[in-house]
Amino acid sequence: MPHDVSLIAILAAGFGLAMIFGFIAARLRMPPLVGYLLAGIVIGPATPGFVADVGLAGQLAEIGVMLLMFGVGLHFSLEDLMSVRRIAVPGAIVQIAVAVALGMGVALWWGWSPGGALVFGLCLSVTSTVVLLRALETRGILSSINGNIAVGWLIVEDLVMVLVLVLLPALSGVLGAPEAGAAPADSGALWQTLAITLAKVVAFIAFMLLVGRRVLPRVLWFVARTGSQELFTLSVLAVAIGFAFGAAKLFDVSFALGAFFAGMMMRESEFSHRAADESLPLRDAFAVLFFVSVGMLFDPAVVWNEPGKLVATVAIILVGKTVAAVAIVLLFRYPLNTALTVGASLAQIGEFSFILAGLGVALGLLPPEGQSLVLAGALVSIALNAATFVGIAPMERLLRGLFPAGSAEAPPSDPLCQLSGREAQAGEPVRAVLIGHGRVGRRISRALREQGVRHVVVDQNRERVDDLRKDGLSAVYGDAESPDVQRQAHVPEAALLVIAVPDTVGVRQMIDTAKTLNPGIAVVARTHNAEEAALFEHEGLATVFLGERELARNMVADIQRRLT
Repeated sequence: MPHDVSLIAILAAGFGLAMIFGFIAARLRMPPLVGYLLAGIVIGPATPGFVADVGLAGQLAEIGVMLLMFGVGLHFSLEDLMSVRRIAVPGAIVQIAVAVALGMGVALWWGWSPGGALVFGLCLSVTSTVVLLRALETRGILSSINGNIAVGWLIVEDLVMVLVLVLLPALSGVLGAPEAGAAPADSGALWQTLAITLAKVVAFIAFMLLVGRRVLPRVLWFVARTGSQELFTLSVLAVAIGFAFGAAKLFDVSFALGAFFAGMMMRESEFSHRAADESLPLRDAFAVLFFVSVGMLFDPAVVWNEPGKLVATVAIILVGKTVAAVAIVLLFRYPLNTALTVGASLAQIGEFSFILAGLGVALGLLPPEGQSLVLAGALVSIALNAATFVGIAPMERLLRGLFPAGSAEAPPSDPLCQLSGREAQAGEPVRAVLIGHGRVGRRISRALREQGVRHVVVDQNRERVDDLRKDGLSAVYGDAESPDVQRQAHVPEAALLVIAVPDTVGVRQMIDTAKTLNPGIAVVARTHNAEEAALFEHEGLATVFLGERELARNMVADIQRRLT
């Protein structure tokens, strides 16, 4: 050919084969991503025929990670991130420690060096950004409390891996790297490296909070004023990729983390929803390339050469990490469904695992066999991740059947699950019960307080309930579908039930439970689903406020006022 067309070739072959194999997988009732992974294997170096540029595929996949994290940031507020910090930070750190211990244990048993075993354990401890977010988005739970915990957990993992990637070369001598130049690291230099890394991460977050929070929304506003659709789309892509790249170069944080914070700061703009819609097609396209690139790195020979080691690797990812995450979430007294959802979200590995494995091999710490096992483990865990989510409901029923006393949504001794004696015996009766204290619920609660209406808040975020009680508000932690939780919130005596949760999953059960406890209670609910709103209103279950309808109604009222 007269010029290099490797980029065109990988796009044509990657998208084309991904479409074919993805369609076949869907017809076989399997997740389409299994087909995307198979497409990568077909065009990878381990199979005969056309071989795509692996390095170029990895860069294209990185763009997908940036755009995906940018989109998550557009829907994920700083308040959401801080609201789960008490479980996400210790939970992620403990789960990483458990996975590292399991990985090191089996690697040392295989006869690997301590340094190689440590790198192998670290590779198995970190979750794939793309897989987790796609799974949460597909199931419509990205904005739920379960989704917030999983994403917060993911962010903490990313921050830990940023530190690992910076410190690993400095520690390579101590860990036994065979290179001649890998002398044991000086403890003073090591602490200096750690301090510099932490300072860069803190500086990046401070920069985004102080500067990005003010600049990025204005950028969108100025571009939107031009009225140019293509210029608006271009500005969204420029911010997502530009800030991710700049953050990596200036502050040594990951592309994914830089893009996430860029999206979270741009969320302050009134055009954030439009920005999310504009970037969605490209996010989906490049996410497909991510799965294709994973398939390209896979060497099928590891399956028959080292079947026992592969089984152990996959078991640590699917079972070890999941059990650890579930146990941690339950120890924090979150519901069983939340624990199983977080566990399923973390039952795979991805981008950082590949980077760590490559760095470990380059430093002479991780044997090439270890890199193959990491890639194979990633491929299998990604392919099976959808099945882990499907198994949440059956597993929850099984555990509740085996441990009926211990599987309640929260232990009876948990003080956050019941109002204190002083609150329960307050002279004024409870007139309203508010389910959800997010952005909408918070405004409703404030209005009720201003009107002197005594109400009880029910929320599934333990930290939020704890903070509400410190502010003097009556609040109960738990799943509002549960009759016990609704009794604690005084639903049987209340005149009004207000459902302000953003997701519609479980709303009907909440209403049915409330009507059983109090047939005369009036229900007001919010939804983003027009069909569901029509159904609830037709059955007389609730007065439903549909976001788009209420916005249009207020705009029409304002227009009529101005024209009359």
